[in-house]
Amino acid sequence: MLTTFTKHSVTLGLAALLGLGTGCQRSTVSQRSSAKGVEVWLTNPDGSALFVKQPGTLTFDKATSQHPTITIDPSKTYQTIDGFGYTLTGGSAMLIDQMELKAKAALLKELFSTEGNGIGVSYLRVSIGASDLDDRVFSYDDLPDGQTDVKLEKFSLEPDRKHLIPVLKQILAINPTIKILGSPWSPPTWMKTNNNSKGGSLKPEYFDTYAQYFVKYIQGMKAEGIPIDAITIQNEPLHPGNNPSLLMLPEDQATFIKKSLGPAFQQANIDTKIVLYDHNADRPDYPITILNDPEARKYVDGSAFHLYAGPIEALSKVHDAYPDKHLYFTEQWIGAPGNLKGDLAWHVKTLIIGATRNWARTVLEWNLAADPNQKPHTEGGCTQCLGAITIDGNTVTRNPAYYNVAVASKFVRPGSVRIASNTSEMLPNVAFKTPDGGTALIVFNNGNASQTFTIQYQGKTATATLPQGSVGTYVW
Repeated sequence: MLTTFTKHSVTLGLAALLGLGTGCQRSTVSQRSSAKGVEVWLTNPDGSALFVKQPGTLTFDKATSQHPTITIDPSKTYQTIDGFGYTLTGGSAMLIDQMELKAKAALLKELFSTEGNGIGVSYLRVSIGASDLDDRVFSYDDLPDGQTDVKLEKFSLEPDRKHLIPVLKQILAINPTIKILGSPWSPPTWMKTNNNSKGGSLKPEYFDTYAQYFVKYIQGMKAEGIPIDAITIQNEPLHPGNNPSLLMLPEDQATFIKKSLGPAFQQANIDTKIVLYDHNADRPDYPITILNDPEARKYVDGSAFHLYAGPIEALSKVHDAYPDKHLYFTEQWIGAPGNLKGDLAWHVKTLIIGATRNWARTVLEWNLAADPNQKPHTEGGCTQCLGAITIDGNTVTRNPAYYNVAVASKFVRPGSVRIASNTSEMLPNVAFKTPDGGTALIVFNNGNASQTFTIQYQGKTATATLPQGSVGTYVW
């Protein structure tokens, strides 16, 4: 996680956040009706409606309209969606796990189920070892200075057994098909050029050992009943200033994949996906450089991105270069105290809509939970990272990132396929065909006033009105 606070967020004061956190405007979220018509779920920037199902339904008919039209063409399909969600940091898991049993169970059901008021989070990122939002720095093979463990005889998942693994098991009990991505912030310090958790590079003589570290992690989590669907090789490999962190240049990542990690996975019969990069969209050359190497490319599933620099459209450059390789959007922060109006607008327009329109199979926000002081974090870690929820004992405050994800996660289920829809500066949108044969359309009103528009689908039209700055989720 970057620790310079120039990221995309608007912080206009605590009052708006406190109004958001009351939960008094949150409706009980129900599964969509089987009756004909279009359900409308509304999220307003003033907090007056926070992912609330609207009364009645919109009706498709043959009427013509002079309003702006969003035309959906289900015959044109793009990528399959793996899911929407958050990073479950070690700190997030600790705060959740420390809640009383009844409160914890209710929160996890709300987050990970689609039933009742559940928002159906379907994809999680976890850190392999500590991230900067753990309460301390650790790896799975920490040793006294000067010692090494090339055979990884002292490797242990023990640091995760206190909070992270128990919480993941409870999540999997609610949603057994949730996908989990693992990302390391740093190898064990004895593998690094500077023998420090912050910065440095992986010593070439430890490439094979580090590959086995990934193997042991995946096998160890599997033994706990936790399948790891994919790994990225390094979180933010061009940002060695975080704690923990590692500098890993693309040439080194390519060598590590083709000489060590890929063969190690193959030998151990591991089918966990290998995902490149995991950093900002200003450097699409990083994953492309690695994908240009056929020996590395054969082991690679795709590339992951953050957006603290560069345009979201850069993801399509990587897709166009290697259309058979997948793209994932894996991290974006919101700075405390948060501002629903600005955060909802930017994140939904740029990520929920923008990333998926540029081939992303996931959209993940950073991070799931923090306490009222944006803790825990490591010394030198992010001090202003606002969780999707704030946990204060058993009290939960729902922050902007909660709703940014909810507008998509409940209805755009894993296995959904993006379908064609025309878009505009005033009504950016994205459409999906869902696994149950339904359709989900997410629209953001980017104009300066309330907008009435038409949804055109299979020769019929329905008319909708969306307040200024609001997000509409339309499902039928």
